[in-house]
Amino acid sequence: MPESHHDPYVRVRGAREHNLAGVDVDIPRDALVAFTGVSGSGKSSLAFGTIYAEAQRRYFESVAPYARRLIRQVGAPAVGEITGLPPAVSLEQRRSSPNARSSVGTVTTLSNSLRMLFSRAGRYPEGAERLDSDAFSPNTAAGACPSCHGLGRIHDTSEELLVPEPELSIRQGAIAAWPGAWQGKNLRDVLDALGYDVDRPWRELDAKDREWILFTDEQPVVTVHPVRDADRIQRPYQGTYMSARRYVLRTFSDSKSPTLRAKAERFLTSAPCPVCGGGRLRPEALAVTFAGRTIADLASLPLTALAGLLSGTGAEDGETARVLTEDLVARIATVTELGLGYLSLDRATPTLSNGELQRLRLATQLRSGLFGVVYVLDEPSAGLHPADTEALLVVLDRLKAAGNSVFVVEHHLDVIRHADWLVDVGPLAGVHGGRVLHSGPPGGLADVEASATRRFLFDREPGPARELRAPAGWLRTGPVTRHNLRAVDAAFPVGVLTAVTGVSGSGKSTLVGALTEEHSGVGRLVTVDQRPIGRTPRSNLATYTGLFDVVRKLFTETGEARARGYRAGRFSFNVPGGRCENCQGEGFVSVELLFLPSTYAPCPDCRGARYNPETLQVRLRDLTIAEVLDLTVESAAVFFEDTPAAARSLRTLLDVGLGYLRLGQPATELSGGEAQRIKLASELQRPHRSPTLYVLDEPTTGLHPADVEVLMRQLHGLVDAGHSVIVVEHDMDVVATADWVVDLGPGGGDEGGRIVAAGPPDRVARAAESRTAPYLLRALGPAGRS
Repeated sequence: MPESHHDPYVRVRGAREHNLAGVDVDIPRDALVAFTGVSGSGKSSLAFGTIYAEAQRRYFESVAPYARRLIRQVGAPAVGEITGLPPAVSLEQRRSSPNARSSVGTVTTLSNSLRMLFSRAGRYPEGAERLDSDAFSPNTAAGACPSCHGLGRIHDTSEELLVPEPELSIRQGAIAAWPGAWQGKNLRDVLDALGYDVDRPWRELDAKDREWILFTDEQPVVTVHPVRDADRIQRPYQGTYMSARRYVLRTFSDSKSPTLRAKAERFLTSAPCPVCGGGRLRPEALAVTFAGRTIADLASLPLTALAGLLSGTGAEDGETARVLTEDLVARIATVTELGLGYLSLDRATPTLSNGELQRLRLATQLRSGLFGVVYVLDEPSAGLHPADTEALLVVLDRLKAAGNSVFVVEHHLDVIRHADWLVDVGPLAGVHGGRVLHSGPPGGLADVEASATRRFLFDREPGPARELRAPAGWLRTGPVTRHNLRAVDAAFPVGVLTAVTGVSGSGKSTLVGALTEEHSGVGRLVTVDQRPIGRTPRSNLATYTGLFDVVRKLFTETGEARARGYRAGRFSFNVPGGRCENCQGEGFVSVELLFLPSTYAPCPDCRGARYNPETLQVRLRDLTIAEVLDLTVESAAVFFEDTPAAARSLRTLLDVGLGYLRLGQPATELSGGEAQRIKLASELQRPHRSPTLYVLDEPTTGLHPADVEVLMRQLHGLVDAGHSVIVVEHDMDVVATADWVVDLGPGGGDEGGRIVAAGPPDRVARAAESRTAPYLLRALGPAGRS
């Protein structure tokens, strides 16, 4: 081919990333390409782990060597060769660490434009000095309110919260906010050494003493003489006192543990900052207005309302105001086009779903005007109501029309049908997948019988009508007033499967989030979400489900382990003793290559096994602990079939379709859908005799339709066993199989927040005001239309 013409295809040869089996595939450029296949089949490994990773590696090679040292780089993917590959932009659903200062405005950079508008075209009080744009940011020292440090809220506590049972003494645990174990005992012993009576009921202590113990900012250091136990010697030590209020505030602000933060939050009250009134800024910034409103007022408006307000202003305020407002309105339009007009600029990103966050990034790319790049998107339809999916397709077409290639990893059938080209990976997951079954126009998949996608794309027939279950009672909640819900009362039937539906931002997650174990009728509440089961490679499927404890116990019971005196800790790669100390139980070591990306190589001492040679000499039925962790769930189910405790865990993992995962597979390699199913399996393996309420927030996100069938079988099985299940869901095929539907809306944000319809699926499918109704009616098929 002449060098003046670029290759119209991205050609991948010998891709071996994760479970890919030496894949060769040609993918057209300047097209909308969908990567499909069951969960774990290898489609993300091909799109992200291979194609995008190689594009990123090539880009970094063009950066100056010194600058490369300052950039976190990924290693080269396991692939023979890729040709015809343009620069790539990745839009994944993974989020960075939660940050209360990150907001819709910062992600989209719309806040920068709004701050510039107030700085250059705002109305200042007479005689006031003009402020720089940084003075309108709550995230800078120049702009943040000095009282709340730019957070807008003040957290504090009270004696009633810190000491809920004042009849107890300090030694009996009156100060409930204190930590447990040694740290709590230490604080009590320090108080005792300071001369306070720790054995007298709290309410009988002097008011001044109670005030000091709970709220002092002093941190006195005293010598503590602990009570000596008969079996050990405890020497005196220097102990530092910290008040209960100080401990709670420090834990809430600094702790990396979600559990500790959640516990600390129970002892705190939250109220708008009395200085800035929740505006987060200094008084001089809040004194500046535009269109009669402060920047805090505008940042709290839904984006549709903000665009409407700005569209009618600007011209009369001069050329600067006109240019800035027109730019803001045009950039807001790309966000609202993706169905996110209900969000406000000050909405914190930790409160957004992964799908919302990815679509915000997509909106930013739409305005960038890039040409000739490959956009690699991870399920852009995730969390989208069918009505919003149509708008997404328009946006993807616009990216393609601008001269770009759009590669999407996708399960949504409407998006797949809309694609120009289909790369179907499979046929199954894990070791049973990793092959490209079809690469070509979508219609060609109809002839590929091995494809799990084919049946859902071409052979869809409504399933047999299922008889609706009768409620065994009702669970009532409300009035709920939070976010866009205003005094909403809801009733959920007990003993059935309920689907909560509505467009994005209608209030679904907020409504089900109001359900607690305190509600009458909730014996036990289990909430299953898609958050990771761990953020480091040390957390894996076996450790999360408790299976690792069973495996280690079995190894300690072998004759070899008993002869050597090995205990369970010997077989853990997380603690010293049995693990390889060269790699600290990681199985690999990082090789620093200065300006080239650091690469990871198997540990030269343990060769990736994670354990030292002595530990690996112990075998359970001819397998070492490292070899057991390398088993798939399918293989392990056969290996442990005579061990009831292990067999039960493995059977539930098989039941939710995770037989392809390895027992030691790091949590960092798992998708959101896989993490959610592992959590569900962990619950299913526990025998529960009392009725339980299971609440799942979009459980089918990230799942292939074949995996959805497996999941729904389990959920219906839970209901048949006497439990109740509530799912927040956008998949109309799932909603059609529910016994009861609660539909919120009709729109998102201020246009939603109320129950539009509730009842059996066929009744909700005929609700005139519901945006869900026409899509649900289509999913119900002829039986629903009759």
